[in-house]
Amino acid sequence: MTDDPSVNAADGASARSSSAESSPTVNSTVDVAPESVFGLLGTSDINLRTLEELLPADIHVRGNRVTLTGVPADVAASERVLDELLSLVRRGTPLTPDAVRNAVSILTEGTGESPAEVLSLDIISRRGKTIRPKTLNQKKYVDAIDKHTIVFGLGPAGTGKTYLAMAKAVAALQSKQVTRIILTRPAVEAGERLGFLPGTLSEKIDPYLRPLYDALHDMMDPDSIPKLMAAGVIEVAPLAYMRGRAQPVSTRVLTPGGFRQIGEIKVGDFVVGSSGKPTQVLGVYPQGFKDIVRVTAQDGASTLCSTDHLWSVYTRADRRRGKGPRVLETKEMIGHLRAAHYHRYELPMLDAPVEFAEREVPTDPYGLAAMLDPTSGVDERYLVNSADVRLAVLQGLLDADADTDGEIVRVAVASDRRRDDVTYLVQSLGGTAIRHDAHVIDIRLPEGLQPFRLARKAEKYVCGGFKPPRRYIDSIESVGTDEAVCISVAAEDSLYVTEDFLLTHNTLNDAFIILDEAQNTTGEQMKMFLTRLGFGSKIVVTGDVTQVDLPGGAESGLNAATRILEGIDDIHFARLTSADVVRHRLVANIVDAYGRAEESARASNSGQLRGNRAARRAGGPRSS
Repeated sequence: MTDDPSVNAADGASARSSSAESSPTVNSTVDVAPESVFGLLGTSDINLRTLEELLPADIHVRGNRVTLTGVPADVAASERVLDELLSLVRRGTPLTPDAVRNAVSILTEGTGESPAEVLSLDIISRRGKTIRPKTLNQKKYVDAIDKHTIVFGLGPAGTGKTYLAMAKAVAALQSKQVTRIILTRPAVEAGERLGFLPGTLSEKIDPYLRPLYDALHDMMDPDSIPKLMAAGVIEVAPLAYMRGRAQPVSTRVLTPGGFRQIGEIKVGDFVVGSSGKPTQVLGVYPQGFKDIVRVTAQDGASTLCSTDHLWSVYTRADRRRGKGPRVLETKEMIGHLRAAHYHRYELPMLDAPVEFAEREVPTDPYGLAAMLDPTSGVDERYLVNSADVRLAVLQGLLDADADTDGEIVRVAVASDRRRDDVTYLVQSLGGTAIRHDAHVIDIRLPEGLQPFRLARKAEKYVCGGFKPPRRYIDSIESVGTDEAVCISVAAEDSLYVTEDFLLTHNTLNDAFIILDEAQNTTGEQMKMFLTRLGFGSKIVVTGDVTQVDLPGGAESGLNAATRILEGIDDIHFARLTSADVVRHRLVANIVDAYGRAEESARASNSGQLRGNRAARRAGGPRSS
């Protein structure tokens, strides 16, 4: 066969008639392998009839011999189509009339893409069913998901936007590229008014999310889906129910100037991250009233958060295998805090002492601490200061009141205020302070930090064995409901310091996240969703900007994102059209018909407005 890269098969009949008038007719014969004949021609020759409609050359089949007749250019173009279709058959890709049309369409576009490569790209297979792109635009969309962190899939219904994204998500989970899948839709016509619908929360939500469930069942073993959802590996929820991961507004978070209530934090402010250094706040999202729990570590450190707040945790198996932390919702850990007699979930510690700005102080920190009355507290100027100043204060306090067995430092204090100051200093340096009773504390500091200056104590401590300070989640207890807020931060690991110097998490890492029907998000919802992106994650946003259901004529968050984010590196906008509709062929025709009607209406309205303006200028009557 010849290999002419230009194929013009948009209208086979007209091409044949026009070409025949200007060029001599030629014949070309193709012998098809017997085992490929049925795959090429289709059941009852249905593919052959489609080829007769589309090819610019006449096609005749006898046995396994195919003859093409027409002018040389038409014959060459038709040979190229047959080459590609036979390649698909040899690869085991089933040919249908739609596949034939798509192959011809790909060649007609003249992009140089091979239909055999496009239409045989397998994403995922289950029980003999393979999910793959069916058009060139779909292939480009799938490729974009591989190449970019955030992809917007824009186009009318039936173009495979959500289904292909779901297939890529399942494939990423199965290949361990991500650890969880999160699927969500903005519940404009359901979620924001769910309270007025009858039934339980699940009964209200499930019908609205049914398309996502159905796609999952196409791609995974249905028996495994409930288990994966119970384990938090797959989360399916309306966007309104995903925006939690919050802490009560009165909860304190650490800033470069000390602790502040999270409800006071604004975008652009700085909080302290796991590195001990400032990290900028990228987003602040009020959450209304949420179910709140108190999470307490084995050293007594605790904080409040919503039940869907995120925590970065290690398990013993993670540590043993050298794996990084996993991200779990608080509610996923309830009832699973012990493994035999061990704590199951270990929390990360500060990588280094917190970096506060150095402040001048009136007295030497060590000398001040050594001379303080046992019931007195430490001046805040010494507590919110450089790590060197804080360590000197701690050394003065411990030289006066503590002893060591070589590994753990035990200190007895005379007041609640002194206990709280010692605990604060230890935790701010990356250590743990476990309270045995009201005024006895066991201290562990990170390696390299000497808790004593007195030689006899320092030598005893150095001679002992060393184990790094560790924190484990010990209990999670409900405390009712409260107004809450969530923040997102710029830290690479998405961690920030909250009460008692606990490290907590508020971004989605190592996840494949799909926001479906995104045209019905508000601008604020879209911003909140996108800024939840964590490291190792992908986001796919799908929607049809012509089908906005927001009340009051509000601008779609999808439209706003398209305007604001176009051109940003690693964000890709994939645009599909009626030519990419893979449902019944009539759907594409319906989409086009409505598009033409809407364009006509816009043109008519524009003409009427121009006429009214002209009439006003002339002083005449306006058109009705």
